[in-house]
Amino acid sequence: MIDSHCHLTDPRLGDQLDAVFTRAVEAGVTGMVTIGVDPADAACAIALCEKFPDRLRCAIGVHPNHCGVEPFESIDRIAELAVHPSVVAVGEMGLDYFHKMADRGRQRQFFERQLDLAKKLNKPAVLHCRDAIGDALAILKDHPGIPAVFHCFTGTVAEAETIVAAGYLVGFTGAVTFKNNPHLREAVRMIPAEQILVETDGPYLSPEPVRKVKTCEPAFVRYTLEVVATAKAKTLAEMDVITTATTRAFYGWAK
Repeated sequence: MIDSHCHLTDPRLGDQLDAVFTRAVEAGVTGMVTIGVDPADAACAIALCEKFPDRLRCAIGVHPNHCGVEPFESIDRIAELAVHPSVVAVGEMGLDYFHKMADRGRQRQFFERQLDLAKKLNKPAVLHCRDAIGDALAILKDHPGIPAVFHCFTGTVAEAETIVAAGYLVGFTGAVTFKNNPHLREAVRMIPAEQILVETDGPYLSPEPVRKVKTCEPAFVRYTLEVVATAKAKTLAEMDVITTATTRAFYGWAK
């Protein structure tokens, strides 16, 4: 298994990294993609990858909720860092209309500039889109040819259909395991298995049956995969083979 999206630079995970890795391996998780959400965090993510080159890769970018405080020059710094061999994608980038932490126009500017960077570097894009999937797809239409994953999908089945029809991947977190989210499991049933990634978004969104654990970690991706496999009428092993292959292909992470 690969946790396709987590935040190992967060102190809640980074301060116990050896134990986090041990529990991940015990759960069958052998690889993780850690995400840098601004230039400083990106540099830390790269440093982690250098320390653990066999098990880690990273994606780096400017998160939409950071756009209000980051200058546009931060994208230039991301571009400088992104040449590092451990960097397998640009992001997470995108639009967040839920938290309202940055002006929508400014978010779009950051999003478009980072898409341009992904195109220039020939790297995929990791997208954070909350209450903004329609606008995100419209912007992506103006930036064709960039592989992308809509990470931590919590939208509607109809929105999932539009994402899949456009050829993009959909990432599911522990939210798909929550009893009050049957629409997410319905989305899983509709999406082709080869367009699904599983992730924790750790330290956030611990899945059932460990939802009460305040710090989510890569080992927990197994619970998400179990629910996804059930929704797709596959065994855990079968779905693991598919999602791991998709993750490696998307990020260009050879064995």
